[in-house]
Amino acid sequence: MIVRPPHNWFRMLFVWNGSVLQSILPQLGVLALVGVLVDVAYLFNLRPTIPLNTTPFTLCGVALTIFLAFRNNASYERFWEARRLWGHVLISARNLTSQALCYVPEDVLEFDRTEFVHGIIAFAYALKHQLRKTDPTSDLLPYVGAERTRVLQAKHYRPTVLLKEIRHVVSALQRRGAISDTQMWMFDKQLNELGAMVGGCERIASTPIPYPYGVLLHRTVYAYCLLLPLGLVDTLGLATPLISLFVSYTLIALEAIASELAEPFGMAPNSLALDAMTRNIERSLLELCDQPLPVEMKVDRRYQLT
Repeated sequence: MIVRPPHNWFRMLFVWNGSVLQSILPQLGVLALVGVLVDVAYLFNLRPTIPLNTTPFTLCGVALTIFLAFRNNASYERFWEARRLWGHVLISARNLTSQALCYVPEDVLEFDRTEFVHGIIAFAYALKHQLRKTDPTSDLLPYVGAERTRVLQAKHYRPTVLLKEIRHVVSALQRRGAISDTQMWMFDKQLNELGAMVGGCERIASTPIPYPYGVLLHRTVYAYCLLLPLGLVDTLGLATPLISLFVSYTLIALEAIASELAEPFGMAPNSLALDAMTRNIERSLLELCDQPLPVEMKVDRRYQLT
C-alpha cells in the first residue's frame, strides 16, 4: 500500500505513485486514438449511417455511474472490513502479551515469556503470508527457529497451528496451577478473538466479488468509452478527443480502483499495508517485553514504505 504525507490541492493534480493512471495508460491511449479517428472522419464528412447524439449516452451514463458506485462501495466495504480485522489482531495480540507478562508468576520456570511473545509475533507474520500466498520463512526464522519453521512450512494453515501451540502453553500453565481458571478464561478469550480474525480474513480472501459483476461492468465501461466520440463529435467537433478522453479516464479509473480495493490483501499499491501492520504488531509486543525494536517503516521520497 502507498502511504503518503498530505499534499496541497495543486500537488494532488500531479501525483503519479499510487495513482491507477499508470495501469490504465494503454487503454487511454487506444481510446484517444479512437477519438482522433472519429474527429478525422468528421472533418472529411465520413459520418456513420446511424446518427448518434448525446441523449443515449446521457441515459447510459447515469445507469453506468450507479453501477460503478455500487461496485466501488462493495470493494471499499471489503477493504475496510479487512482493515478492521487487522486492527483487532493488534489489540488481541497486545492483550494476550500483557496478560502473559502480568498474570504468570516469574518463578514459573517452565514458562518462557520471550518464546511465548515470539510465538504471537510469528502468528501475525504467518497470517500475512497466508493471505498473500507468499513464503513466510524469512519472517518466521527469527521468532520460531529453523526447526519449527520447517515444520510450519509443511502446514497449510500456519496461523491456526501457531494459535494451537500458544493454547497448549496456556493450558499447561493452568494445569500446573500457575494461573487461575478465571485467568485461563481471559487468555482463551483473546485466543478465540485471534482465531475469529483469521477466519474473517480467510473469508474475504476466498470469497471475491461475484465474477459476472466485474465482467458486465468491464464490458459496459469500454463499450461506452469507445462509442462516446461518435455521440460527441457533432456537438464538440475538434474537442471530441479531449472531452471523451477525460470522461473515459474517470470511468476506467473508477473501475481500476474498485478492482484494487476488492483485493485488500494483495500487493497492489492501494491494497492494505500488511508489511507495516505486522511490523507495528512486532514492535508493540517487543516493547512490552523491553526488547530492542526493529526499524519502524517510514515513508520515503516516493511515498512508499521502507
